Amino acid sequence: MSSSEPRVWVETIMGTVVSVHAYGTTAFVQDAETAASVACAFDELREADRIFSTYREDSEISRLHRGKITLDEAHPLVAEVAAACLDAEQRSGGRFSATWRGWFDPTGYVKGWAVERAARMHLLPLLAATGATAIGINAGGDMQVGTAPGSDWVWRVGIADPHRAGEVLAIMDVVNGAVATSGTAERGAHILDPRSGEPATGVRSATVVADSLAEADLWATVAVVAGDDLSWVSAADSRSGMTVSDDGRVRRWMGATEVSVVTHADSAAR
Repeated sequence: MSSSEPRVWVETIMGTVVSVHAYGTTAFVQDAETAASVACAFDELREADRIFSTYREDSEISRLHRGKITLDEAHPLVAEVAAACLDAEQRSGGRFSATWRGWFDPTGYVKGWAVERAARMHLLPLLAATGATAIGINAGGDMQVGTAPGSDWVWRVGIADPHRAGEVLAIMDVVNGAVATSGTAERGAHILDPRSGEPATGVRSATVVADSLAEADLWATVAVVAGDDLSWVSAADSRSGMTVSDDGRVRRWMGATEVSVVTHADSAAR
């Protein structure tokens, strides 16, 4: 693997810790243009929070909910996300919905979408710069990463063991793409099945690897809602993934095909 100097920038945005990790020559990671691009990525996320936060009275989503504006009057990105959410609801067979409560709330979709958008606009273009090796953005454990053409860099993403705090259950190797994990291990049963309104049960943790963080985040949530049912995988835009059930089974898939089912104890061999 190429030897590269790291640099990390950290901010708290959208209610979570967001970090940007850059690797390359000293000249690249310390370059003012690199720092400016990172700052623009953070600003992009702050703007997304201003538009989509359900905790801010002045956000476009809150104003839309109160009937102060219509979808046509809202920021154009709101209509873009609304269309993406409708498409996600259809592709997921209703396991995801931004409108099941009777109003538009894209909370379960917009973070992954916003982080990917910021990465593609401001961070991934830096991989063409002289001295760049790799760059990635991590928002609460979900990440969009990239590697410079010709580099042998590989991002090794550790997946936390939802049954054993502080331990790693698996390693996902990614060159360019996204990894997202959803589940109940850290925050309890906070994910609701939009078809019933009840908490999703059965899956303690679900991780999805995809080209797009918006897609990875979406399907990781769908996996939790779906529980023991993996029929949705054929419709998912994912490369691979894994679920860890409450009873300790670990199921993995590649593309649209399930490739293994093991007990939690056996998974330590990974």
